[in-house]
Amino acid sequence: MDSPGAAGWRRPLVLAAVAGVVVALDQASKSWALEALADGPIDLVWTLRLSLSYNRGAAFGLGQGMAPLLIAAGVALLVVLAGFSRSLAGRLPTIALGLVLGGATGNLVDRLIRGHDGAVVDFIDLQWWPIFNVADMAIVCGAVLLVLTSGREPASAEDPS
Repeated sequence: MDSPGAAGWRRPLVLAAVAGVVVALDQASKSWALEALADGPIDLVWTLRLSLSYNRGAAFGLGQGMAPLLIAAGVALLVVLAGFSRSLAGRLPTIALGLVLGGATGNLVDRLIRGHDGAVVDFIDLQWWPIFNVADMAIVCGAVLLVLTSGREPASAEDPS
C-alpha cells in the first residue's frame, strides 16, 4: 500500500496524463479528418459515416458566431475544472475529470490555432445526431463517469487515489 502522501502527487499526474492522451488523440484524429475527408464523406456501417464539418458554436451548434465568448468560456471552464480537481477522491473521478479536461482543451485548441474562424473540427456523423469529435466523446464519457462516481467514498482513507 502506498503512503498517504503518494496519492497526493499521483492524482495530478493521472489527471494530466489522461488529459494529455485525450488532447493528442483528438488533435491527431482532427488532422487526419482534415486530410482524409476533404474530398467527401466516408460511409462506414449503418448510419455511421465520417464527414468533415466545422462547428462555430458550442454543443449542438448553439451560439454560432460567438467564438470569442466561447474561447473565454473554455478558458474559464479549464480553470474551474483544474481547481475542482483538488476535491476529487478516488482514481475513477480523477480519470473522469481528466477526460473532461482533455476534451475541453482539445476543442479549445481548435478554436485558437486551427484557423477556421474559431470553429471546432467535427467528423463523426451518425446522421441522426449532431456531428461530433473525439474531444466531445471524452467530455461526455468523463461527465457521465463523474456523475456515476460522485458521492462515492474512496476505498481506503489512506489511499484516496
